[in-house]
Amino acid sequence: MGKIVTVTSGKGGTGKTTTVAALSSCLAALGYKTLCIDFDVGMGNLDLALGMEDFSVIDFSDVLSEEVELSNAVSESPHIPNLFFLSAPTDCEFEETDRAPIMKMFAEIRETFDYCLIDSPPGIGIGFALAHCGADMSVIVTTGELPAMRDATRAAGTLRDMEIDNLRLLVNKVNEGNLRHIRTTVDDIVDTTGVRLIGLIPEDKSVFRSLHESVPLALYYKRKAVYDFLDAARRITGKEISLRQY
Repeated sequence: MGKIVTVTSGKGGTGKTTTVAALSSCLAALGYKTLCIDFDVGMGNLDLALGMEDFSVIDFSDVLSEEVELSNAVSESPHIPNLFFLSAPTDCEFEETDRAPIMKMFAEIRETFDYCLIDSPPGIGIGFALAHCGADMSVIVTTGELPAMRDATRAAGTLRDMEIDNLRLLVNKVNEGNLRHIRTTVDDIVDTTGVRLIGLIPEDKSVFRSLHESVPLALYYKRKAVYDFLDAARRITGKEISLRQY
């Protein structure tokens, strides 16, 4: 039975979408059949991070309406075996009544894929809630910036109210000099959010380059960020991997 991991953030700009693409790519590279879904309706950019902007023509609203079968809706990555993508609609508005068809889609996904990573909309609105309605784990992406930490803390509280207990924190764009300048540490970020750490990702120019060259980050070999995303992906599968310190 497959696992559904929703990746979220309290605010935009933390690198959430890049994180979804990187973790999905790493899980696929580890041999797991992996689907990533863009749930950011109207604002989706996950296809760019995956280098699949020219490959996806069907979105998940067609699956929810049962007009298209899941197997025909997903697009396979031309870059990484085992990696599949399902895009977000551009003009759909979520309602609470959408929960039942979404849960049905998630049930089918569990039967077909080892892992499904969902790129949740930022904030804590209805899209955020529906993206988590079938989640086995939620990974909250934050940076060391005070607004990001505050919003990550709020997101964690909302998820606990939704009775999602398997929460993990991924601290992105880690820059030791910046942390030192604002007199904070990774331990401070963990203490502030109250969420168990699953990954530390250093600030890395290859993240920018991969997005603008339409090459998945996981294919940028010998880069710190890639190794750390790979370690985080292994932790998602239950492996005990020591954290690198920055």
